[in-house]
Amino acid sequence: MSKLQQKDHSSGVAWAQGFVFLWGFLFAVWLVINATSEFSVVLVGAVFSFALSAIFVWRSDVWRIGFTPRKLYHFLAYTGAFFVEMVKANINMMRYVYAPRIEIRPGIVKIKLRLRSPIGRLALANSIALTPGSLVMDISDDAMFIHWLDVKTTDPEAATGMIAGAFEKHLEVVFG
Repeated sequence: MSKLQQKDHSSGVAWAQGFVFLWGFLFAVWLVINATSEFSVVLVGAVFSFALSAIFVWRSDVWRIGFTPRKLYHFLAYTGAFFVEMVKANINMMRYVYAPRIEIRPGIVKIKLRLRSPIGRLALANSIALTPGSLVMDISDDAMFIHWLDVKTTDPEAATGMIAGAFEKHLEVVFG
């Protein structure tokens, strides 16, 4: 097989794997949101997930990620880490709301990014923004600027570990 044929073959494999990954993810989200196993709801979710996956993977190289068991493991680990961080942040917010006196230090901190792929950066930004108490304001080169409700440190290295550490190590393996 020539190098061009190998590239076309590997590109086709990456397309198929990206399509299946995205379809499975979208379909799982559909099922969780609808919370039913009624045939018509499942069928509509499967069809719409299929169509959206085909459009996204066909029109962009972002979703053409190769699938390996290691990536699947890290995606599941990222999902678990996200839920743990979400619960911790919600408990922290509850503490702020119910405290007789709120002592917070809001501010903007800079964190360093190791992620290179646009989809990895998007996943990290969404993970941070969906966690109560933090909001992504800007991404510039290798830095992300976060509005943090209670600034614990202004050191970029320490802030990176506190805000993005739980997510970034897994997203780096999955998306690069």
